[in-house]
Amino acid sequence: MDLPADRTGVLPCQYLERAIEARVIEAGRFTIPWANVQPASLDLRLGEVAYRIRCSFLPGRESVERRVKDYVIDELDLRKDGVVLETKRPYLIPLKERLSLPSTMRGKANPKSSTGRIDVFTRVITDESYRFDEIASGYDGPLYLEVVPLSFPVRVREDLSLNQLRLSVGSAVLSDDEVRAFHREQPLLYNASTLFDTGTPVADDKLAFGGGLFLGLDLHGDANGFVGHRARDNAPLLDVAKSAAAPVDPEAFWERVKHEEGDRVVLTPQRFYLLMSNEAVCIPPTLASEMTAYDPTSGELRTHYAGFFDPGFGFDPGGHSAGSRAALEVRAHDVPFMIEHGQRVCKLTFEHMLEAPARLYGQGIGSNYQGQLETLSKHFAR
Repeated sequence: MDLPADRTGVLPCQYLERAIEARVIEAGRFTIPWANVQPASLDLRLGEVAYRIRCSFLPGRESVERRVKDYVIDELDLRKDGVVLETKRPYLIPLKERLSLPSTMRGKANPKSSTGRIDVFTRVITDESYRFDEIASGYDGPLYLEVVPLSFPVRVREDLSLNQLRLSVGSAVLSDDEVRAFHREQPLLYNASTLFDTGTPVADDKLAFGGGLFLGLDLHGDANGFVGHRARDNAPLLDVAKSAAAPVDPEAFWERVKHEEGDRVVLTPQRFYLLMSNEAVCIPPTLASEMTAYDPTSGELRTHYAGFFDPGFGFDPGGHSAGSRAALEVRAHDVPFMIEHGQRVCKLTFEHMLEAPARLYGQGIGSNYQGQLETLSKHFAR
């Protein structure tokens, strides 16, 4: 792959294409579409079958193929019209792509943003692993995807992409001090543009760190006080492949959420909310970012079900960047939980790119969420 020996970082699209040509990433008798190569990640595809399983699991010291035999309830054919996945039931789906990583290269998987926004929980499983979504350096073997629809029953089929793969060489994570210094030179967070602020960088003394850069909630909302959406109970079937091409009316799936006095919202336990970040995010070409899991010691709250931000998100190559706000997926656990405007609920971690990608997010590659003003995914008409 002709990797530079003196640098570490996340592989950009041009190196992911080399990895495919070198069969570091391959798909057997299937061809990997070049359109699935994103600026710093690769969209992975569902294979031909899905297994309905009675429980989630990790393989430990065994292969996934061996361990899943103990848990399979049914085998489903994903070809042609696909199958319906029921809510709150786990499914295991072999992916078409498999890896043969060099000893210096590791992988990380995450749901695509569109997957997280329809409340479909996914995580990658690899052979002989004790961790989800983490792919060990030098891994040589197949990839499997655990899929659990949480709010809506969904129809999926072969070749659908629900998650993404990011490959890295070495460790290139920026420390909090490095992120702060980077922000001073090239802003990473902007005040979301309003009547009173045209999108200025967040002041250094307003940044919050703790193993990453924190984002807050926007609960001011629009002129009518609407701040986001909440998934409806007993929603109809969502055909994920069809709705990506022909978005459906969101009314049967979502209800709008309005803040109460004081710019706050009480979350109903176990209900799924889509809200917006108070700050706008800007990922320059030299960095890749991930929204990391929320620390449960900060409250009875779960945020973030999808996490990669590719280089170019919220970035303007012409030098007029003001960022793009992030959609935040939020669920309270066991008790009603109050959230307030500006409350910090998730954080971004940053890694250096091995080199700047040949294509940036949003630059004519079909990116769906550049400059987004709406929380709903591409599957719903806006």
